[in-house]
Amino acid sequence: QVQLVESGGGLVQAGGSLRLSCAASGRTFSSYTMGWFRQAPGKEREFVAAISWSGDTIYYADSVKGRFTVSRDNAKNTVYLQMNSLKPEDTAVYYCAARVGLIYYSSSRRPNGYEYWGQGTQVTVSS
Repeated sequence: QVQLVESGGGLVQAGGSLRLSCAASGRTFSSYTMGWFRQAPGKEREFVAAISWSGDTIYYADSVKGRFTVSRDNAKNTVYLQMNSLKPEDTAVYYCAARVGLIYYSSSRRPNGYEYWGQGTQVTVSS
């Protein structure tokens, strides 16, 4: 069992930056593929980024590529999402997710590709 706790959300002006963190419990964090998703009101949960257990393989949604950076520190059982040049359309609840095993292009971009989820953290970008 893995527990995930996100932090770092908040209110920021357009063009600003935030860094989200996701702390994971469990001794096998380094074996998990980790993902970030977001969900705006009235919309489906959408893929943001995913990172392999080693950090060598990373995928981004086209909408955040070049602005967001995902990283992980296995020694701290933490995955990060650095968000720069934020836009009002980035406003959403951001969730981190974990799955045991390797990263795959298709499954890492789908919510049902993950076994564990955090409770989410709100990010609001004002115009």
